[in-house]
Amino acid sequence: MADLIQLEMLPQAAPLVPPPAPPELGAGGRVVNRRIPEWLTIKLPKRQGIEEVEGLMRRSGLVTVCEEARCPNLGECWSKKTATFMILGDTCTRACRFCAVKTGKGGALDPGEPRRVAESAAILGLKHTVVTSVNRDELPDGGSHHFAETIQWLRRLLPETIIEVLTPDFLGNKTNIQTVVDAKPHVYNHNIETVPRLYRQVRPQARYARSLQLLQYVKAADPAIYTKSGLMLGLGETKDEVVALLEDLKAYDVDAVTIGQYLKPGKNYLDVVEYVHPDVFAEYKEIGEAVGFLFVASGPFIRSSYNAKEFSDKFLAMKAGQ
Repeated sequence: MADLIQLEMLPQAAPLVPPPAPPELGAGGRVVNRRIPEWLTIKLPKRQGIEEVEGLMRRSGLVTVCEEARCPNLGECWSKKTATFMILGDTCTRACRFCAVKTGKGGALDPGEPRRVAESAAILGLKHTVVTSVNRDELPDGGSHHFAETIQWLRRLLPETIIEVLTPDFLGNKTNIQTVVDAKPHVYNHNIETVPRLYRQVRPQARYARSLQLLQYVKAADPAIYTKSGLMLGLGETKDEVVALLEDLKAYDVDAVTIGQYLKPGKNYLDVVEYVHPDVFAEYKEIGEAVGFLFVASGPFIRSSYNAKEFSDKFLAMKAGQ
């Protein structure tokens, strides 16, 4: 009662101010930064190119990771008639907290999908075709044979294209990994995504060591295949952790790396802890090149398959020089 009396005696011109709310913490235990900086802006492309690719995907009954993952580069890539095909359905059996692809029980595989992917790539005249997928942990082969069939159809219908696959970890099953390797993609990509300390929050069903071992296995199984991986920044990682990750990737025989900014795809996903400045991305590019990668793409809007043709051009140049 005494407290109430004291409050009533306060002057009307001095309203009570509530104490500041405690800072919100992200996956790395660091304060969440919700203010989007000016460098994270995208110029909208012409609609025509987007509609052409979108129409082709719908007519073919295909799915692109560009749409499912809500990629910020969709407009730019589609306006250039490039796309990353996502096979094995549109429902993932895992629930990574950064990814917008829906989670649940996967449906039956479409036996005609590998051919339709190749037909669409041929219509678009892609010089570099990227094929990725959802995780299908419930399948005995993890979907590896579907990857292999897609590669085979691409070689048959578009023999001049560079084929890049971006696969799940297949739970570390070497037989399933080998199935994809035997189909001989030019580039085998598997994303490490984040530093090991953050795996439990970011990728609870994945294992850092398992991803590294997959990449090393691919290179050992077929040294002619270029290995590639990607990671996101802005989840609470430190510079030392990023540098250590890059060194780990190189130690496990990875040839190329992509580094981009994590952007929260919706309210039920991990918060962005930090919007990393472009100068920092440039520094990581220099560090990656010093570590010894053949190719490093690093910037706020870099995604694993974004501007894949840039790597393709370097790949072709290296092949020509052999």
